Amino acid sequence: MDAFQQLILAILLPLAYLVGSIPVGLLVARTRGIDIRAHGSGNIGATNVGRVLGPRLGLMVFALDLVKGLAPALAFSLLADVVHYDRPWPLHLAHVAVAAGAVIGHVFPVWLRFKGGKGVATGLGALLGTFPVLTFVAVGTAIIWSVAVRITRMVGISSVIAGLSMPLLVLGAALVLQVGFPGVSEPRPYSWFLGVLWPHLLVTGLLACLVVYTHRTNIARTMAGTEPKVGRGGAGPAPRSAR
Repeated sequence: MDAFQQLILAILLPLAYLVGSIPVGLLVARTRGIDIRAHGSGNIGATNVGRVLGPRLGLMVFALDLVKGLAPALAFSLLADVVHYDRPWPLHLAHVAVAAGAVIGHVFPVWLRFKGGKGVATGLGALLGTFPVLTFVAVGTAIIWSVAVRITRMVGISSVIAGLSMPLLVLGAALVLQVGFPGVSEPRPYSWFLGVLWPHLLVTGLLACLVVYTHRTNIARTMAGTEPKVGRGGAGPAPRSAR
């Protein structure tokens, strides 16, 4: 990394955290006179907003939370010139660190005493923002989440399944890129494969652990058979532990 790229990293890393910390779900719910933390599951994310205030506002929160992860990572791509695969691994690591910073901000927002959302939408935006390396992973994660919701009818456990798939999708994407596409791109050396792979594998692995951590109550309820399913539940008061 050159001096300019290091400067971009120094600026965008804390900025990504602060952008990720913006409590979109809380602010949107307040426009309807509701403290979303006191309703439904008590979470400020899109799922709870949609459950309490309807799918339109839920989708709005999802989209805005996705942009929180997308914007910082995409900004680093453009400003630090990391859109090509042949850049050195420190630059790739810095890129995914900025993307992860937005997710950490969403889960542990400074404005809400570090009690935020679960990081799924912001994580998806962060993956999309690391263009072009993780676009395949972001799309694959979204597809896996959609299929899991259709099968299980449980948003929380579907998010866990999708989160755990991220490192595997990174590995698959890297293998495809190393082999190359006949008539489109040439195979790449093994050293390139290792250099590009491990920063993204590391960060998506950590993000997967973060998704599991933020959904630990969903996992416990699923194991106990009490996890709400899509189309059920309501907008009653939040559980005491969620307030």
